[in-house]
Amino acid sequence: MDRVKRATRHTGGAETDLSCKPVAAPRAAFTWPVRVYYEDTDLGGVVYHANYLRFMERARTEWLRALGFEQDALRDRLGIQFVVVEAKVAFRRPARFNDELTVATAIREVGRASIVFDQTIRSVTADTEVCTGEIRVACIDCQGFKPKSLPPELLTELDR
Repeated sequence: MDRVKRATRHTGGAETDLSCKPVAAPRAAFTWPVRVYYEDTDLGGVVYHANYLRFMERARTEWLRALGFEQDALRDRLGIQFVVVEAKVAFRRPARFNDELTVATAIREVGRASIVFDQTIRSVTADTEVCTGEIRVACIDCQGFKPKSLPPELLTELDR
């Protein structure tokens, strides 16, 4: 069943379609290893909550790179960039200094100008789920900071 969620946003008189469709058969999640450094921790010796978002950002960047897209090249060649417009994060267990983590990144939905990711951070050291996130990124024009369609070459890669 192919359900399509419809939403619109008004941007200076123009209406932007923010429709998303669930990915029918998602690929296996992309995983990226992360080591917890001292600088990632707080006074209690656990990862500071905002750093989980940094780990997720790195994993999404490496996922994009693994598909053959460098963010600086997308900016320079196509005039686009990706920005986080929504983040829902659940903290399950603390990660600590020197823990080995993996960040799994999977696509939940692809819209005309956005992608929703499901991300899970697991501790390899403790074999537990540490943090989960649902992150929506928007593709925007670098000059006007307005939504812009995902590039066709990226959509082609996402369909594989």
